[in-house]
Amino acid sequence: MPSDATPDPYADPMAFGQRMQIYRQRRGMSRPVLAGFLGKSPSWVKQVETGQIQPPKLPMILRIAELLRVRDLADLTGDQTLHVDLFIGPGHPRLAGVKAAVDAFPLTADREAPPTQHLRHRLDAAWTARHEAPNHREVVGKLLPDLIRDAQLAVRQSNTAAERRAAQAILSEVYSLSQFFVAYQPDSALLWRVAERGMVAAQDSEDPHAVGVAAWLTAQAHRDSGPAHFDAADAVTLEALRYLEPHLPDADDNVLAVAGALQFEAGYTAARRGENGTAWGWWDKAEKTSKKLPAGYFHPVTSFSRAIMGAHAVTVAVELHQGGESVRQAARADKAVIKSRPRRARHRIEEARAYQLDGQPDVALATLDKAHEAASETIKYNGYARRIVLEETEAKQPERRQRASELAVKLGLLAA
Repeated sequence: MPSDATPDPYADPMAFGQRMQIYRQRRGMSRPVLAGFLGKSPSWVKQVETGQIQPPKLPMILRIAELLRVRDLADLTGDQTLHVDLFIGPGHPRLAGVKAAVDAFPLTADREAPPTQHLRHRLDAAWTARHEAPNHREVVGKLLPDLIRDAQLAVRQSNTAAERRAAQAILSEVYSLSQFFVAYQPDSALLWRVAERGMVAAQDSEDPHAVGVAAWLTAQAHRDSGPAHFDAADAVTLEALRYLEPHLPDADDNVLAVAGALQFEAGYTAARRGENGTAWGWWDKAEKTSKKLPAGYFHPVTSFSRAIMGAHAVTVAVELHQGGESVRQAARADKAVIKSRPRRARHRIEEARAYQLDGQPDVALATLDKAHEAASETIKYNGYARRIVLEETEAKQPERRQRASELAVKLGLLAA
């Protein structure tokens, strides 16, 4: 074989450090930034990447995988017996049906589209079901295919410009609901199709609420793609806020809530960057917006409300890796009741991250148990929860290891 031939990665496996460096560079993250998140020095990162020291133990590898958004642990370690999807959950049984409805573009129809008011009622019922059901992906996945097809048909059969705009607003929100279902499942291309079509439909609707919701979800999709896409997340968020600004003086509660949700998204992205002042500054703006809403108000899509701001504070502190502050915020946030079961479960996961950061792994596991009780399908698809559980299955304390193993079985990470 010529000396310049491409090496066989399985005959001469790439070292852990080389894999780590590739993923770090793909995410656009410098050694000092990664080192800061890991609580290590830049020289330690360099020594790992260049093979001067041995690869770290599993808990540190899991933290590195989380920060670099590595989907499959085997891709980072090179160990083909260690296939664990961290940030992609299992494919839901109803994913194929939702995908078929999204991908279909029939040009003819042998039936009449439902009225937009009828679609509105069905969509509202679907949002309610999502917030109330612990198996919300199953419930929403069952409803989505017909909703998608009927909303698409309503747009195609619109007779006037006003009817078409109203139908596009409904279709955009149906795509928003679809994005909640598709997120963290093994079809990232479908997620982006849904996000982009939702944004296009929202723009065609000229409805401020629809545009704000679509932008809120699109920004999340960018941010979850990794640090290299944080600028794109900010661009969408800030443009949407500029668009909404002239509407806010006379806005109803839903539009005001979307603006608040977008303000928090800007803070969330800043926290992921490690920008402490900017992150809390945006959180303050979002809190001021929340206080303009009625005390019991709860936005059906974003969950934005007065009650959610405590949970958002936990998220900001956790993303900034402020262990003590995140635990303090968790204690304050527990005074408020979050109506949505999946959103409540997500908050429990963020609390678990806070306790893990603060060196309280037993409390973290207990909090993850609460998340599982609130909405089992939320924790099953959450990469942060999966990472904590996997890390604690290697704990030295037998009781903690047993508890983590039992939870890992519930999440499908370990065989029963």
